[in-house]
Amino acid sequence: MKTSDFDYNIPERLIAQFPCRKRDECRLMYIDRPNHSINHDKFGDLPGLLKPGDRLVFNDTKVLPARIFCCKADTGAKIELLFTERISDISWKVLAKPAKRLKKNIRLFIEDIPQVQLEVNDIYEDGGRMVTLCNNRVVATIEELLDRSGRIPLPPYIKRESGQSDKETYQTVYAANAGAIASPTAGLHFTDGLMKKINDMGVSTSFLTLHVGIGTFRPVTESDPLKHPMHEEQYALTPQTAAEIAQTRKNGGRIIAVGTTVVRVMEHCTHLTDSKGDACRSENPVASSGKTRLMIMPGYTFKAVDGIVTNFHVPQSTLLMLVCAFAGRDFILDAYHEAVKNEYRFFSYGDAMLIL
Repeated sequence: MKTSDFDYNIPERLIAQFPCRKRDECRLMYIDRPNHSINHDKFGDLPGLLKPGDRLVFNDTKVLPARIFCCKADTGAKIELLFTERISDISWKVLAKPAKRLKKNIRLFIEDIPQVQLEVNDIYEDGGRMVTLCNNRVVATIEELLDRSGRIPLPPYIKRESGQSDKETYQTVYAANAGAIASPTAGLHFTDGLMKKINDMGVSTSFLTLHVGIGTFRPVTESDPLKHPMHEEQYALTPQTAAEIAQTRKNGGRIIAVGTTVVRVMEHCTHLTDSKGDACRSENPVASSGKTRLMIMPGYTFKAVDGIVTNFHVPQSTLLMLVCAFAGRDFILDAYHEAVKNEYRFFSYGDAMLIL
């Protein structure tokens, strides 16, 4: 297959720039795989499409306000930093803009807390920098600095500056483990009330963690998608969640992943190796933690997932390829064309899709 096989036309006006007024009032396209049908609902109607005994699995990562605005201590030139990976409490990997003149040992002060400084300690091959907190009398850790001064890093297709409201609306209501720089956006449509309604009808919920990284927005530039360097992200699937999934499967219930991040973790955890390097594949996800760079394309055999709640994805992206692998490329692209025709809202703050 070619990357161009996963292309479609999306009018710019359909790329959502703001969230729906109420999370669960967005539209929901229901993809019925056995009947090969496309149906139109509201997200608040999701419980009616589920069955008692089903289990929804969520990604409980929490988005960091990872954008910080600084100035170079020597010249005063403005620099924007995006904190992408924790090294220690006081050292993180960052992407800088502009980065060309940000050499080693240069110091930066934070615009709104000028007494706090960062020093560039290293430059990586991919252009990232390692920065270290120099004055921790005001803030003790980088995460504390981000909490005080950081802004939510909205995706590049949202053509506006992030505001205070995005700190709430770009976060799921069940977010618990800080570490992501992008939201697992399929979960943005759930409210506390909808979660209660789902539980009350006999549908169970479980949680795992995958910290969504900057690589999720990296375009596929290779004509052969298999040559695309898949991004690596930190995950954790606990013994409790693994046991809950196995019990649901044993009882005949369906496992429905809320988001492509959940799909990647669960499928990754069915293809693990032990300490000796021997395969320990399982029909159910095995509890583990680490990093995954699993890329899922058409032809992949799913083991852990019976359904997916997801948003509409960017053309030619690895996320769209995953969804096409689950429901069939032609079927999904037909659904996307119908979504455009019916003026669904696309991408992070857009409408949702349920595939069963």
